[in-house]
Amino acid sequence: MTEPPGEHRDHGGGTALLRVEALRKRYGGRDVLGGVDLTLEAGEVVCLIGSSGSGKSTLLRCIDLLERVDDGTVWFEAVDVTDPRIDADVVRRRIGLVFQAYNLFPHLSVVDNVMLAPRRVHGRGRSEAHAEAMTLLDRFGLADKATAYPDSLSGGQQQRVALVRAVATRPALLLLDEVTSALDPELVSEVLAMVAELKDEGMTMLIATHELSFARDVADRVCFLHSGVVHEQGPARQLLDSPREPRTREFLRRFHAR
Repeated sequence: MTEPPGEHRDHGGGTALLRVEALRKRYGGRDVLGGVDLTLEAGEVVCLIGSSGSGKSTLLRCIDLLERVDDGTVWFEAVDVTDPRIDADVVRRRIGLVFQAYNLFPHLSVVDNVMLAPRRVHGRGRSEAHAEAMTLLDRFGLADKATAYPDSLSGGQQQRVALVRAVATRPALLLLDEVTSALDPELVSEVLAMVAELKDEGMTMLIATHELSFARDVADRVCFLHSGVVHEQGPARQLLDSPREPRTREFLRRFHAR
């Protein structure tokens, strides 16, 4: 019998909230992920950096079981969620994922977007879901937008609503995939400030980002992905200011030269 996430039974995954072991994903015979090893402790924030095509987004999609892995194992809450017997929908109830595209439902108001998963997926009553949605919207400065529709919001506001929607499911793990890359520069700071606040509240997050200054300030660890593997990882400031590996130094040099 395979227990769902949340049971916290240890079947070899260790004590980490998330443990990725030798993960491989191929597209058209090409390794996009070539054997990724990664751990994430509860309450930890880890940022993934690397060039476009290095595998950051694919790794997040494999963890959320949106992509079937070709080899390796993902342990989440001490359960092998890559076991084919696992119900992927049950796993996703414990994981929040926010993409660079906001993916809000245009026909629903802000508050109804936030309430949708708590009601439909988690079975909460309307009054409970509405009260929690309004509390979250108020906390992140969006209460006045509760009855607005997504197309009336700025990009930064839409992305913040997408983050609130993910947090409303009370996830054990939040995955953020380049959540600022579609935003104008002046809107980036309001989204990053919200992510920093979630860190202060103890949210466990794995974040793919090109915002290196944000990674330096917020991440506990930074992992540099190159050619589908974790080429170097370490404390955020140490890796970003004094990387050990030549490829990491080259990436950072090219990034800052842009």
